[in-house]
Amino acid sequence: MSIKRIGVLTSGGDAPGMNAAIRSVVRYAIHNKLEVVGIIRGYAGLINEELKQLDHRSVSNIINCGGTILKTARCEEFLTKKGQGKAVKTMKKNRIDALVLIGGNGTYQGAVALEQEWNIPCIGIPGTIDNDINGTDSTIGADTAVNTALSAIDKIRDTATSMERIFVIEVMGRDSGFIALQVALGGGAEDVLIPERRFSIQDMCNDIIKGNRRGKISWIIIVAEGVHLAGVHTNKAAGIAHQISKLSSLETRVVVLGHIQRGGTPTARDRILATRLGQAAVDVLLRGERAKAVGVISDAVKVVDLELAISKKAIMVDNFYRLIRILT
Repeated sequence: MSIKRIGVLTSGGDAPGMNAAIRSVVRYAIHNKLEVVGIIRGYAGLINEELKQLDHRSVSNIINCGGTILKTARCEEFLTKKGQGKAVKTMKKNRIDALVLIGGNGTYQGAVALEQEWNIPCIGIPGTIDNDINGTDSTIGADTAVNTALSAIDKIRDTATSMERIFVIEVMGRDSGFIALQVALGGGAEDVLIPERRFSIQDMCNDIIKGNRRGKISWIIIVAEGVHLAGVHTNKAAGIAHQISKLSSLETRVVVLGHIQRGGTPTARDRILATRLGQAAVDVLLRGERAKAVGVISDAVKVVDLELAISKKAIMVDNFYRLIRILT
């Protein structure tokens, strides 16, 4: 199949650096004599035919911008065969031969469905702050999110020390403790709670009480939003802080960083990663490959099967946690 016209979309949660990836895909594709169509609002835009022809100037001055100029959305309708059929109809009507999809696990799962059920060539670019995609050391947006959270935690530590308080800080990570582990180690936190590791609030409180008796006046605990706490389904950080205050009788405060971690100017690392992967995705299509995802491992561009990319990615939980505790 000769590819002459490609579509590019961003889907799921936005991540800093997505715009840099869009820019790279568009300009590199045009350089290789391909037409590019921007799909607005991800799979929802593909279903509803929200399309925009993109040229070299369409992506000017966006490499340093957070978010995504193509917008993004989650689309329940695309999970159905009927919704997928509408999306494919849009592609055929507008002569779109293949898709480049920038996003995370859910985005990749949609691409697998298009490949397997509808024979649509798809290439995935990993754009998610959670860094939970296989086949790449880092995903677009992860570095920026960690640095954004670190900046906030550095400021909170000033207050924690001045006011002699315990702070429980919730960071993003619904299914992955990547951000929490990174910021806990980089921010000098005393403890970290993540979905991948069991924890005991009682043991943590015992450590806090012992430290307080030795003269330790402040404590920072990082909590991934996806941690499992018996009887608490929302406001995990608040529930944990309440338990700490109850068991230790020490003053505890809560900070939820929330969506601040998704926004902001992408770091140099994320911009460069996005730019390299945008080129790689177009190259893969030009070679006639499909059902692939691109990534960078040990600074070399790699190509993996989409199905492998969406399998659960292991993170170095034990080594990181052990070092965090040793350095407390």
